[in-house]
Amino acid sequence: MKQQIRLVLKPGREKSLKHRHPWVFSGAVDRVEGEPAAGELIPVTSSDGAFLATAAYSPASQIRARAWSFDPKDTIDEAFLRARLAAAVERRKAGLEGSDACRLVHSESDGLPGLIADRYGDTLVLQLLSAGAEKWRSLWPKALMELTGAKNVYERSDAEVRDLEGLGSRTGTMVGNVTGPITITEDGIRYEVDVIHGQKTGFFLDQRENRALAGQLANGANVLNAFCYTGGFSLSALKGGAKHVVSLDTSAEALAAAGRNVALNGLDATKADWLAEDVFAYVRKLRDQGRQFDLIVLDPPKFAPTEKHVEKAARAYKDINLWAMKLLSPGGRLLTFSCSGAVSAELFQKIVAGAAADARADMVIERRLGASPDHPVSIHFPEGEYLKGLVLRKA
Repeated sequence: MKQQIRLVLKPGREKSLKHRHPWVFSGAVDRVEGEPAAGELIPVTSSDGAFLATAAYSPASQIRARAWSFDPKDTIDEAFLRARLAAAVERRKAGLEGSDACRLVHSESDGLPGLIADRYGDTLVLQLLSAGAEKWRSLWPKALMELTGAKNVYERSDAEVRDLEGLGSRTGTMVGNVTGPITITEDGIRYEVDVIHGQKTGFFLDQRENRALAGQLANGANVLNAFCYTGGFSLSALKGGAKHVVSLDTSAEALAAAGRNVALNGLDATKADWLAEDVFAYVRKLRDQGRQFDLIVLDPPKFAPTEKHVEKAARAYKDINLWAMKLLSPGGRLLTFSCSGAVSAELFQKIVAGAAADARADMVIERRLGASPDHPVSIHFPEGEYLKGLVLRKA
């Protein structure tokens, strides 16, 4: 007879699960009964034995278990997970007209901890970021193809969190044939997406609505797009009628792809400069040159992957925002973002406010920004709200 397994919490550590937060941290665990394998289903109980959740066990991670369900009557099997996938896909059917790319599954916020699924035309790109998601790896491609009609599935399980789960990196074609870039359309703009080598799953789908906003603000403007990657914000600005766009990134490969995207859309290449430069150094050069811009976009990479990086990240965010404000013309707008989950929206605003004070710039918050609707945030899982942004106008 197989030994009964169970994860028992320390006294008083059940509150978060009772509020339906899906994570169980190692510090909350009193004991694990039996010998569950990585990804195995395990009931989680309070110290007095009361059921709290059915979770996937992860012995190597500080997040020792991730809850699949808080209902003791649920059986976590293929039918249960297929139903969760179907619900996630159904939620994406409204509000995403004009695009053949979107996030189909957003991990914990769709009740599927550790699973990311992005659609690029006929190709799905999956990230399996937890032991629980890895346990069901054979299910995800088949089920999602049946739900979407997609023809190819590519895996990009190469995020650092995999190491924290003791899983290591995995990439490659799971179903079909994926050998090179895919062309997608978003709000009338075509993009070349490299799902094999590109950042994240190939494209920053979470910025869709913010790219559209930049396009609306760019008419007749001189624009600076820092950390431009393959030119998402830049293309939106050019299509929106920008006078000129300067785009900065350290990756020559990303800038080359951006140039191809300009040609793909028949945009005026003479209105765009693509510069392989370090943003922190080059914004100072622009200031020395007396350059001014009517619209600046700051969408840097994740400066704070964990809490221990927050202090260093705060200095970096402050530095680039300070110099951007100095480069902004009177009445100009700054779209500034942080995708660091460890940096809260409140802290980010404080950092930007400090930059404004040091730059002696009178800035007004016009809007607060977040991820597009295909990246929902469960009210029980605030960690899902990683992307935050501000639209600032210079007086």
